[in-house]
Amino acid sequence: MELIQAIQTRRSIRNYQEDATVTADQVKELIKAAIQAPSWKNSQTGRYYVVLTPEKISEVARECLPEFNANNCVNAKALIVTAFETKRSGFTREGVAENELGDEWGAYDLGLQNENLILRARDLSLDTLIMGIRDSEKIRQKLEIPDSQRIVSVISVGVRASDPEMPRRKEADDITRFF
Repeated sequence: MELIQAIQTRRSIRNYQEDATVTADQVKELIKAAIQAPSWKNSQTGRYYVVLTPEKISEVARECLPEFNANNCVNAKALIVTAFETKRSGFTREGVAENELGDEWGAYDLGLQNENLILRARDLSLDTLIMGIRDSEKIRQKLEIPDSQRIVSVISVGVRASDPEMPRRKEADDITRFF
């Protein structure tokens, strides 16, 4: 698939095919694409926690997501929890913030990685939904995520059951100023 086609056909999918599968090897392909993204001083602070078994997906969705997001990922074949190591991206080796964003630069780097991940998913005919409303402390406990990492999102992965229309997007002229 051409990059522009992946960009234009990617959607936030909230209903997945029940009989589809997503393998560990496919998820590894998504993560391989994610780690190709640039990061602050090549710090590569993104971390991924992959839930693949149906029982664990159901448990994490039921216990760690609000009801509407749990409903949005019914029939998802994987949940990928994304996190980043704090006090590294945007910081000196001594742990001093190098700009006013501090740890928020880690979230920026992770966003770049996650864009690669979801576009690679589309390239592999998989679909995703990035969920930012979640109970990070319950996720941390359930998946044994270290306190040194900030949990950012949960990405459901599956195969779309329907093909939603693209929502209206702003035009480049509406959001751009040239000097």
